[in-house]
Parts: sequence; C-alpha cells; structure tokens
Amino acid sequence: MVTRMAVKRVNKPLSATTTRRRFLQCASAAALMPLAARFASAAQITPDADSVLLVIDVQNCFLPGGTLPVSDGDQIIPVINALGGKFENVIFTQDWHTPGHASFASSHQGKAPFETVEMPYGTQVLWPDHCVQGSRDAQLADGLDIPHAQLIIRKGYHNEVDSYSTFVEADGSTKTGLTGYLKERGLSKVYVCGLATDFCVSWSAQDAAAAGLSVSVIEDACRGIDLDGSVLAAWKAMADAGVARISSSDIV
Repeated sequence: MVTRMAVKRVNKPLSATTTRRRFLQCASAAALMPLAARFASAAQITPDADSVLLVIDVQNCFLPGGTLPVSDGDQIIPVINALGGKFENVIFTQDWHTPGHASFASSHQGKAPFETVEMPYGTQVLWPDHCVQGSRDAQLADGLDIPHAQLIIRKGYHNEVDSYSTFVEADGSTKTGLTGYLKERGLSKVYVCGLATDFCVSWSAQDAAAAGLSVSVIEDACRGIDLDGSVLAAWKAMADAGVARISSSDIV
C-alpha cells in the first residue's frame, strides 16, 4: 500500500481521488495553520459503555511482507492490543476483495498497479491483487490479541466498487451497515486506529463524523503512507470534519 491513493467520492472533505497536486495544496495550507487550529486535542479519556475502539485493516496484506505494505505497520500492533484492554467494545475491519476485483490492475488488460481507470463512480487507482477473500494475506494480523472484540466488518467485497471507508463504499452511496450497528448498540464515541492514516483511517473517521458520531483518531496507533504530503492533508481534512487527534496516552 506504499503508493495507495484512492477513488473519486462525492461530498468528501478530502476525496481519495485527489491528485498529488491537490494533496500538496492541502498539505501546504495545513502547514501554514497554527497547530491548535489544525487539530482537536483531548484531555485524559476513560472509555465508557458508549465508546468503541475501531481497528481499521490491520491485516497481513498491509504489514511488512504483505502485498500492499504500510511502512512500520506492524509497530502499531502492541499499541492497539494495549488499547483493546481499555475498551469494553472493539470492532475490527477487513479489506475483503473478490478474486479479480475491479480495483486490481490484473483485471484490466494492459494496466499496471498504481495506474488509473474510469469507473462509474469516478477515477479508480489500480492496485496489485491484495486482501483476496479467504487468503492468508487478508487475515487479521497474527499479533492482534483482543479476544473480546465483538464484530469483524468487511468492506470491498462488491466486485465492481472499491471501499476505503468502513462506513460507505467508494461510490458514496453503498453502506456497509456499520453506522446502523453502532447506533442500535448506542455506541456514539468512536476511537479509530489502524492502517493507513491517510486513506482507510481518514475516510472511515470522516464518514463516522458525518454520521453524527463523536470521533477521535489515535495517532500513534496508526501508520500512514504519506504520498506527497497526504498524511498532513488527511489530518487537515479530519480536523475540518470535526475529528479529534489524540494519542494512546490520552486514554486511561
């Protein structure tokens, strides 16, 4: 996932189809803002019965040695395990692609990974085959140790549309059902961690905020790709969406 970009999305604070130029523009603008204006920060937090730890895509495919590795992605696993012990409610997400998924370069004759094609929902970046259903590559990381997690929610399983967010697929309209699950259980405070900060974590956090949930992203329990300033741009987009930026040390 080293150069993982994303697809076009309607009404998104930072569309994942944003070009490298757009990333640089956003990052430059963010860099000029005072730190306090860019990020919401939290005092010490004690998770309660309304809180949930949302662990995004900590799967073999996104770890070193996987098919789309995020640099140092394995280093967040101990942090996430420690956080899991502080939350009554924990949810894992998985990228869960069909063989021959439309987002794979191998599904498009003459195309190579990281090139783009036009899909009905917009521009799609093409990836190497990754996180194929039932493969070891798609499994949750072996080191994760949160046995009381209550739900694994999968995304990207519709063959013709990609999904970075664990709430809404890349077409901007197909829902995963996670919003309904959280609201029916009364889980209104969402604490997000995982891979990658500037794509699946950011999209998920923004969609959770758009759904009216209180959202915080735990910075040291995430790792990003940082394509031409995309991490900084993603933090700005999340801050603009009302997402708080916190550290695992804030949670007690």
